[in-house]
Amino acid sequence: MATPNPEERTRSVKRMFGAIAPRYDLINRILSFGVDVGWRRAMVRNLPQGKLRVLDLACGTADVAIEILRARPDALIFGADLSLPMLRAGRPKLIARKMEDAIYLAAASAEDLPYADETFDAVTIAFGIRNVSRREKALAQMARVVKPGGKVLVLDFSLPPNPLVRRLYGFYFHRVLPLLGGLISGSLEAYRYLPKSVEGFPARKEFAEMMVRAGFGEVAWVDYTLGVATLYGGVKI
Repeated sequence: MATPNPEERTRSVKRMFGAIAPRYDLINRILSFGVDVGWRRAMVRNLPQGKLRVLDLACGTADVAIEILRARPDALIFGADLSLPMLRAGRPKLIARKMEDAIYLAAASAEDLPYADETFDAVTIAFGIRNVSRREKALAQMARVVKPGGKVLVLDFSLPPNPLVRRLYGFYFHRVLPLLGGLISGSLEAYRYLPKSVEGFPARKEFAEMMVRAGFGEVAWVDYTLGVATLYGGVKI
């Protein structure tokens, strides 16, 4: 089967996430056993100090934005996502928490951000960079909109380095997760896509080098939960 071009892949990802938006939060909690909450909080703890203007890309239903505002009540957060259904699912969460005046959601592509140069103190993206067709372009956009000395944090799934853990993880990822995710969400396509997207993502060192080429220094990464997730960080030079 031919590999889809970047435009086709982007449309496919947008369609898949739109289809699972109504149950996205529930599925995340079930399939990760709730561990994904801790991963996001770890990313938020790595934000710079001081009053922040933050751009959260692939913001989905605003989980990261909410965590940022909980930890940093004086922050101003802009969330951007390709999928309108995901943004619509996130809006009631902001209203229920009285956060709608500090978190602004908008439909936008990470590859073509509608924000001025050097607007943000930090940029975050959790479990979204895998789904971006042109990752180098997205990283360049992040470097453009963050201020010099500002921080970019990228959280995503990884393949565990330990061979035994990787085999167990592979069994869960290929056999259990697609079945459960498909049954709960009604979209087998989305949860068959997930393991393929993780396996097709660059290795840790390779992705870190991509960040360096995009204009970030002090690039480093840390693994969580036996290497199931990885947090990358860099500072705009």
